[in-house]
Amino acid sequence: MLITRSPVRISFGGGGTDLPAYYEQFGGAVLSTTINKYFYTVLRKRDDGKIQVISSDLRTLETWENISGMSFERSELEIPLAVVKDVGRSVAVDLFLASEIPPGTGLGSSASVCVNVLKALSAHLRLDLSKYELAERAFHIARNVLGNPVGKQDEYAAVFGGLNYIRFGKDGSVTVEPVELDAALLRELEENLMLFFTGATHQSQTILQEQEKATRGERGRALEPLHTIATLADRARRTLEDGDLHAFGALLDEGWQAKKRISGKISSDQIDALYRTAKENGALGGKITGAGGGGFLLLYCEQPRQEAVRRALSMAGAREMTFQFDSKGAQVIVNDPFIDGDESAGGSWQFIPYSTVRRIMLDAAWDA
Repeated sequence: MLITRSPVRISFGGGGTDLPAYYEQFGGAVLSTTINKYFYTVLRKRDDGKIQVISSDLRTLETWENISGMSFERSELEIPLAVVKDVGRSVAVDLFLASEIPPGTGLGSSASVCVNVLKALSAHLRLDLSKYELAERAFHIARNVLGNPVGKQDEYAAVFGGLNYIRFGKDGSVTVEPVELDAALLRELEENLMLFFTGATHQSQTILQEQEKATRGERGRALEPLHTIATLADRARRTLEDGDLHAFGALLDEGWQAKKRISGKISSDQIDALYRTAKENGALGGKITGAGGGGFLLLYCEQPRQEAVRRALSMAGAREMTFQFDSKGAQVIVNDPFIDGDESAGGSWQFIPYSTVRRIMLDAAWDA
């Protein structure tokens, strides 16, 4: 049996420059960190040639015997189905999927699902994928196999984990640069960040499709705010490395104002009201995580002012979700061949027939 775990992320700056429509023209960059809210896949082998997927979040299950000719359309389980098909190997397994984060909340949960299922299957099939290969293949599945208008940042964040500055080259290449901060500074940053659920999930595809269309060409109307956002990612990184957290909080506000100019669907009257309330009570800056339209509101607020913000947003109906930073990214957390007799699991284990073990024990007893 295998259990894999992958985190979701919060993005501080640069979101939107990870879309091909932007980075293929100008290159892009994102500053983000992963947090300790995870997606899990439990994989157990089967002996009947079938694949069964159970999703606790979607409260659904499906069993397939031959998926080669199946369509993804109208399947709630399109992500695991697409991953299994893209792997292109004969496999018979149960996949149980569970998440600490509901879908559509702007934390990159769909990418975390794709990365996680691919991590589980590649470990089961002993495919030797590097972190870059795992992230790029997950992005390929989301973008090209499923046809979703997504950028690259979520897959790379989920795979690598930690606080990273992620560069996107015009040729599609990606470089993940860990941002190394003093432990005390990193802890202070973590303690000064707050997440509140706005109460509304979002359909990011509509916003991203509109953004891609508005980014194409030299006169795309989304280009000016995206150029601003691209520079903010680098400025935010430098303020962190300089230890200037107050300036970092102010940059979040500057980035949010630029992001709202990309599309009228990114914010709403409710989000604007929550953000205004947070700032009136002491938050220095913040933004909606993800593409926008709903999900979680990320705030930078120094600790003496947090209780006032917490009380005001609670009265406005926003629920806080506490979190800590994650530093490990996607990983196998259980790989035990003895639970279901899966000889593909437990790469460090070596199966030895009982007759061989008995002979070794008898030889040892004879020598003694």
